[in-house]
Amino acid sequence: QVHLAESGGGSVQSGGSLSLSCVVSGYTDKTYCMGWIRQAPGRSREGVAAIDSDGRIRYRDFVQGRFTISQDIAKKTVNLQMNQLQVEDTAMYYCAIDYGCAWYGGTVVRNQGQGTQVTVSS
Repeated sequence: QVHLAESGGGSVQSGGSLSLSCVVSGYTDKTYCMGWIRQAPGRSREGVAAIDSDGRIRYRDFVQGRFTISQDIAKKTVNLQMNQLQVEDTAMYYCAIDYGCAWYGGTVVRNQGQGTQVTVSS
């Protein structure tokens, strides 16, 4: 059974930074796509950033160079460094993983964690 445990959320003022981390366990396939999705109140889930087993990285346009995704393969961890946070980034952030990146669209998410709240105030 796949288990994902996020940490690192919190509250910051606009322009601040937060670092999220997710430890993945129970996923045994060598091929994967993992990363972060988010959901704000009243809005649909949306992919934020993804990294796959070939090291390819993708970001949503709204990230605009502010976020950096990374992985520590040995520790089975995926991280998201978020800088220049904006009020619009306020959401619950979830870690996700699957064989492909279908979860990145926000609608087909088979494996995700409980989430960590990110709140940005003006």
